[in-house]
Amino acid sequence: MNALFIYPEIPDTFWSFKHALRYVSKKAAFPPLGLLTVAAMAPDSWNKRVVDMNVEPLRDEDLLWADYAFLSAMLVQKQSVHHVIKRCKDYGLKIVAGGPYFTSSEEDFPMIDHLVLDEAEVTLPMFLKDLKKGIPRHVYRSGEKPDLSITPIPQWDLIDIQAYDSMPVQFSRGCPFDCEFCDITLLYGRKQRTKEVQQFIAELDALYKRGWRGSVFVVDDNFIGIKPKAKAMLRELIKWMDSHGRPFYFLTEASLNLVDDQELMDLMRLAGFNKVFVGIESPSKESLKEANKVQNMNKDLLAAVRKLQENGMDVMGGFIIGFDNDPEEIFDMQIDFIQKSGITRAMVGLLEVLPGTRLYKRLKAQGRLLAEGTGNNTDGQLNFIPRMNRQRLVEGYLKVLETVYSPRGYYERCITFLKHYRPRVASRTSIPEIMAFFKSIWYIGIRNESSMRLYYWKLLIKSILINPKTFGKAVSMAIIGVHFRKSLLGHKPDAYTGYATEDAGATQIAGRP
Repeated sequence: MNALFIYPEIPDTFWSFKHALRYVSKKAAFPPLGLLTVAAMAPDSWNKRVVDMNVEPLRDEDLLWADYAFLSAMLVQKQSVHHVIKRCKDYGLKIVAGGPYFTSSEEDFPMIDHLVLDEAEVTLPMFLKDLKKGIPRHVYRSGEKPDLSITPIPQWDLIDIQAYDSMPVQFSRGCPFDCEFCDITLLYGRKQRTKEVQQFIAELDALYKRGWRGSVFVVDDNFIGIKPKAKAMLRELIKWMDSHGRPFYFLTEASLNLVDDQELMDLMRLAGFNKVFVGIESPSKESLKEANKVQNMNKDLLAAVRKLQENGMDVMGGFIIGFDNDPEEIFDMQIDFIQKSGITRAMVGLLEVLPGTRLYKRLKAQGRLLAEGTGNNTDGQLNFIPRMNRQRLVEGYLKVLETVYSPRGYYERCITFLKHYRPRVASRTSIPEIMAFFKSIWYIGIRNESSMRLYYWKLLIKSILINPKTFGKAVSMAIIGVHFRKSLLGHKPDAYTGYATEDAGATQIAGRP
């Protein structure tokens, strides 16, 4: 059996980091963790080949070589998915598909030969058993939430790991919270499951032995969902990091109640975590209540962000505009909070209705759904009828983006961050980082528009004056800022129609804890 594992292209969006990758000579931000894990579950006797279309094109010879194409994707990859399906069909190649997009939109894919949906630890063995007998079915589904101790180490040998900026690993699935707009509990449940500690350490060992050094993304939708298990893992991770010369630094996603546990923050810092994404969503208490964002409702959100920064965490924040209870002044409220918080990577998006969520069911019952979402809540598209006037909402949203990602707005936020950031993790400067610095001098400090050049040099000089240890962070923020500005504002305001279309596409973080 020749098995071709295909990961479709991710468009240029907030999380693609397309415009920043050239500075570090990388082709994509992350490899397809799910697809590589599925490849490891497939029989060892198979000949396996991975084509990540974010790194290399899907060639005709790949399709001619294969007996089966295995396809995995998120909603964001919709446009590329349908292109891949057509190419496979043109070559008479049978397709096996799974992953979040196919699981939540099963009815849209009658042309797929075999849909292996939900969690592959359960449904893939069913398919493989029937395939061996010569009687594979069209659809395989299961509501079972498997024990993650049976999940294999991803088959890293199928990709060039040096083509990527960061390596993904997973410790847990699921989230104990149930935000109305989020599809994580729909896909993985509220009862969070974790891998065994030594199993997780073995995955890091595999990456280390393959020569990886640098960023590792723990892709859990809420890393601290079960705090005792997270702490137990971190204690072992600290030992492993110390014994291996601290080869990695980590980022993850967590709920904001992380700030309530100083021991947990200390352990994360000692283990090498220096970035965390948190779903803040809104400074409006009524909007948080509407979204069932209970973990944020009784907190001083600004103080919580400050505490994380002071504990060595670069906070990446998710923000949503478009809740029914958003006040008319929500746009100024969001701008004010984002600027005061010093959250440089502020993912500000319009509310998006994802299939199967509680929000989807509520708005469908109210007759307010308009179209399938794009998977990208930063593209200015609405797939539902909002309570606020649509034009007012879209124009206000665009005002937020233009303000917080203007050269001045972004620079001021970077300075605020540097003043409150207390880096606790010693890091060594790598050769790619040195090269990125010199590229940034040329592309941002010399060739860019005059306002960008001015703020670039001001940011670097200011970082040295505030704390010389933050100079590398300042360079990184300058580079990331270029990406955000081009990705979010690299189009005319009238490109925002305000309605989602069938061809629209971009990227997403699947969960927002």
